[in-house]
Amino acid sequence: MDIKQKKEIVTSLHEDLKRSKIVIATDFKGLDVASVTQLRSELTKENIDYRVIKNTLLRRASEDTDVALLRDLFKGPSAIAISYDDPVSPAKILTKFSEANNKLEIKGAVMEGRLLDINGIKALSSLPSREVLLGQLLATMNAVPTGIVQVLAAVPRGFLNALQAIKEQKEAA
Repeated sequence: MDIKQKKEIVTSLHEDLKRSKIVIATDFKGLDVASVTQLRSELTKENIDYRVIKNTLLRRASEDTDVALLRDLFKGPSAIAISYDDPVSPAKILTKFSEANNKLEIKGAVMEGRLLDINGIKALSSLPSREVLLGQLLATMNAVPTGIVQVLAAVPRGFLNALQAIKEQKEAA
């Protein structure tokens, strides 16, 4: 690979790292091709890039980005998972895959300028997905006006029940 190609790779990767929500560094040493292919397909379904990149190119591309916090982890065979939308999905997929396949090691992550260790990534992976969280938010937002309507409807309903009870009392007498 000549210098021009390396510069293009670094520039492209730098732009991707700048717009990422989360970047997770992994060590894939010992994984066979089938396992890596399976991992890539799972990540691709969720719109997550999984790239194997030379550490020197990765260090250069990470300059002036939040990913520079991971520079010390770029040793040995490194690959990064980059998510542009949902920070929870790559954490879930990589944690689940690393539990099933001991050869994949999660080194660390950067999410919105914060360095996450393996415990932080596991905590992130235990969160519900974005869709579930949005559904919970919508249900909460919907509960407030529904409660107000029920309270406001209870006043005339109570008044009508009282009138009905008086009517039944008078009919019985």
